[in-house]
Amino acid sequence: MNITDFKNPFRPGAGHMPPYLAGREKEREEFLRLLEQETILENLVLTGLRGVGKTVLLETFKPLAQERGWQWVGTDMSESTSISEEKIAERLITDLAVITSNWVVQSQTVQGMGFRPDVERRDYVLDYQSLRSIFNATPGLVSDKLKCVLEIVWQAMRSKKSGGIVFAYDEAQNLSDHAEKEQYPLSLLLDVFQSIQRKNIPFMLALTGLPTLFPKLVEARTYSERMFRVVFLDRLTPEQSREAIKKPIEKENCRVRFNDTSVNTVIQVSGGYPYFIQFICREVYDVWIQRMREGRQAAVPIAEICRKLDTDFFAGRWSRATDRQRDLMIVISTLPNCDTEFTIQEIVEQSKSGPEKPFRSSNVSLVLAALAEAGLIFKNRHGKYSFAVPLLGEFIKRQQENDNQPSLF
Repeated sequence: MNITDFKNPFRPGAGHMPPYLAGREKEREEFLRLLEQETILENLVLTGLRGVGKTVLLETFKPLAQERGWQWVGTDMSESTSISEEKIAERLITDLAVITSNWVVQSQTVQGMGFRPDVERRDYVLDYQSLRSIFNATPGLVSDKLKCVLEIVWQAMRSKKSGGIVFAYDEAQNLSDHAEKEQYPLSLLLDVFQSIQRKNIPFMLALTGLPTLFPKLVEARTYSERMFRVVFLDRLTPEQSREAIKKPIEKENCRVRFNDTSVNTVIQVSGGYPYFIQFICREVYDVWIQRMREGRQAAVPIAEICRKLDTDFFAGRWSRATDRQRDLMIVISTLPNCDTEFTIQEIVEQSKSGPEKPFRSSNVSLVLAALAEAGLIFKNRHGKYSFAVPLLGEFIKRQQENDNQPSLF
């Protein structure tokens, strides 16, 4: 194959299926275990930093569930869905209607005619309008109405000897309650599913989101700790990263391939994060194709690719931070454990060795809270903090190196 005819297989993007899904065998096995529950005692939370492949992995779970007789519904959980209890109910009903709209069910109306009642049986389909009518006609709170809809759907499924339903929602960290408006959509979702699962109805939640998701669930309802199996997606191992790099190229049978040095460079720069592997490899092959068309030798222009990655992935997030927030993140980036977990005390101590005015504990707490709100930091349930963006520490170090370059004029 001529290199100029090579179709670049790498696809960096939000939720784009990679040409080869490396690793994640344990996560798939865990999901299959959840599907085997006779009574749903555990639902799934799939969490991790951006770029680890949560959306892609969730998509690969869909055929696994369908092969085992489960129905699958779901979409992205947008912030607008979480505005009110009515909105979250509308989301679930809309998604349900996709699979139930061709289900014919039978209702029964009894009309008294003297001593002999006439029994009228009428067929109808469980489309969106029918589900919405059931919801509107049911007395009680929004949760009561939604439970009624779900129970009627299960009755129809049971008559068809169908399996359960997986309700799969991506970006579920957008869910939240709004006490100031007396709206509790997240609590409603948890209450409804806990209630129907206690009735042995096999409807299971599969939620994916950033590491802030599970603490939100527990804050909304403390029993969430027992209601969910949390699967944390981490970066790929070096061997898995190597497969993610080499397998797509072998499949396309391209005559120009990475040597071991280039593979190791990509693994190191990407940190094992699937998105960064896809990004770097795509850029490398685009550059190689261009250079070989021009008769030049192929090489891995890693410095240029890092600069493009900084612009495309990191710069927008960095620009949202204030000067004081950036100062704090610069301090964090100098910690040896900046890419894992760190504490307020570690930040305070590290700030004392810098050129800027040291941070006090109270200042650090306030700034970290603001950074968490901006999606740059998250706090785990053990009181420790982490960057919410993978390899952000390395980006900050590169920014500092660029800022310290001597001026040419």
